[in-house]
Amino acid sequence: MPSLVYVRLIGFTAGTLLQLFWMVVILGYRRQRNFERVFFLLSLALFFFYAGSLLALNARIYYLEPPALLTAFAKTLLCAGLCFLPALLIHLHFEYADTRGMLGSRTLKRIVLLAAYAPVLYFALHVYPLVAGSPEFDFLAPGKVLGRGYGVWLMLAMLISGVWEIRLSSRAPERSQSFFHSSLAGVFVIGAALVVQLHVVAGPMSRDLSDALSTSLALLAILPSAVLIYLVQRNNFLQIGRQKNLLYAVSATFLALLYLALVRRVSTWLAPEIPPEASASILLFVLVIFIEPLQRALGRQLQETAQQEMDRVQRLMAEVQQVARLGDMPQLVRVIEDRLKEQFEFADAGLILHDAETEVRDRAAVKQLKESFPIRQGKRLIGTLGIGPHGAMISGETRAALESLCEQLAGALDLCRLIEEKVRLERELAERERLALLGQLAASISHNLKNPLGSIKTILQVQMENPELPESLRGETQIVLDEIGRLSGKLNQLLRFSRPTVRGGSVAASCDAAAVVEEVAAVLRHEAERRGVSLELLCTNGVRSAAAADAISDIVSNLVVNALEATPRGGRVSVGAATKNGSCVLTIEDSGPGIAGEAREKLLQPFFTTKTHGTGLGLAIVARRVAEFGGEMKWESPVSAGRGTRFEVTLPMEEGRNEENK
Repeated sequence: MPSLVYVRLIGFTAGTLLQLFWMVVILGYRRQRNFERVFFLLSLALFFFYAGSLLALNARIYYLEPPALLTAFAKTLLCAGLCFLPALLIHLHFEYADTRGMLGSRTLKRIVLLAAYAPVLYFALHVYPLVAGSPEFDFLAPGKVLGRGYGVWLMLAMLISGVWEIRLSSRAPERSQSFFHSSLAGVFVIGAALVVQLHVVAGPMSRDLSDALSTSLALLAILPSAVLIYLVQRNNFLQIGRQKNLLYAVSATFLALLYLALVRRVSTWLAPEIPPEASASILLFVLVIFIEPLQRALGRQLQETAQQEMDRVQRLMAEVQQVARLGDMPQLVRVIEDRLKEQFEFADAGLILHDAETEVRDRAAVKQLKESFPIRQGKRLIGTLGIGPHGAMISGETRAALESLCEQLAGALDLCRLIEEKVRLERELAERERLALLGQLAASISHNLKNPLGSIKTILQVQMENPELPESLRGETQIVLDEIGRLSGKLNQLLRFSRPTVRGGSVAASCDAAAVVEEVAAVLRHEAERRGVSLELLCTNGVRSAAAADAISDIVSNLVVNALEATPRGGRVSVGAATKNGSCVLTIEDSGPGIAGEAREKLLQPFFTTKTHGTGLGLAIVARRVAEFGGEMKWESPVSAGRGTRFEVTLPMEEGRNEENK
């Protein structure tokens, strides 16, 4: 056989196996991106082309007259691959540019792809039936059979692909990728020139030259496909390189298939001199010589890969330890998730802590990820790390690295939790010291001002009783008396705030909470009428609370006064006392504008107020009085239709307190 036939046999076999290799890798990888889907279809089209060419060439070698059915099948494979090849080349480059953020207009993409796929229908429905029925078919240059129009279409697809490769080369993140794209651009230019010479211009040339050029064009896709395997394995190109196990398994399988094909070919060539069984046995047993070198090479490669993964773990843990010392658990979780995705190039990562408040929500999110790794401290499960790889699985070395990471994360999470608790206690101690100083200051101010104000008020009241006091002075004196009353009220608030409290609900007291609420509502009803606000009373009889009457009075009066001040004229304020789940529940709700977003975090802080004449102690006093008796205060704003605020204070019932005392 001529040497060119051997080149075609080897080339078509290699091309078939290479495209089959990429199809298996993409199917095993199973990444949900259009780029991988189009890449699979392009590999399938090239597989059809090489498989059809190999089938036709073998038929010509082994049969004097190839069977008609075999020839028809080879024609179908070749035409199927060639008809879709130009459109898939253009589509693949547009999808890859889209993943790199280089595609500006999606509308332009749809128009170009529609124009690229339109000729498929013409060649599949019109040209292919003519070709299939024709007895003459040039399997070496099948593009000629499809006509000059197909040559123009393929040439344009290659030129468009070459332009995209030049653009991708300029935007490549690594030098190796830039070199690959620029080289591939050159391949497309050479391919376009060969297509023009063979299928478009089709000038006169010798048969040998025509066969050589046709063979070169047919085998043009083999080198880029092989180089792409190296880039994926060494540089994680296309983010498939993480699946090392998949790449090694598929590579070993296809190398074995390729070697078996070589054994068969060599046995056929040597058949005149050596029996095929003998030559095949010799070639197969020759592999024993390469087992040890292959084992060493593969062992070094696996060790290097595992070491790279462990280095990533150590770099990640160094950063995690630094963040853990800040004592901010939410920030630590975010850093772990973000750095995991960056270091290991995962599609997603999620970390849940099993004692966290958001455990239920986060657990549902992590369940959507493909892989999960437990984080244990001793025998106790403290968290779960969820991983979403880009492909279908995580390689063995990456899995081992993640398991090692989880073992180290337990210590970092525990360190962060301890520091967080320490910081919280220090802040709470500092806050208590600050409040104690404020209380002492408030008590001193109240003591030094209350007596002089009382004397001034007494003198002015005596003057008001003097019938000889002019009317002009009487009105001004009444204003002064009102202001003194207001100042006395503020001083009383300061005194109540500075009064020491007993935490934990150990104060023994009880009262009829409903009666106290009714008394407070009766006192404040006049103020509500003056403001034009409806004050509603919603009480259940016999609501006994294990809290002092003055405490409930302070709680309800402060909350109702705030509600009245926040509600515009014509609005509504409701106050009630009821039993709920074995507790006394006090509810105060208004129809005001609600609490502003910037005030929510500081709402219970002493001396924080949004009022012009407020002291900012009302809600702070309420919080302290609630804590005295082991109660709980919740608030909601807005309540409905973007308006309103509801405060709900839960206090223990008298029966519960008596049972505790027993």
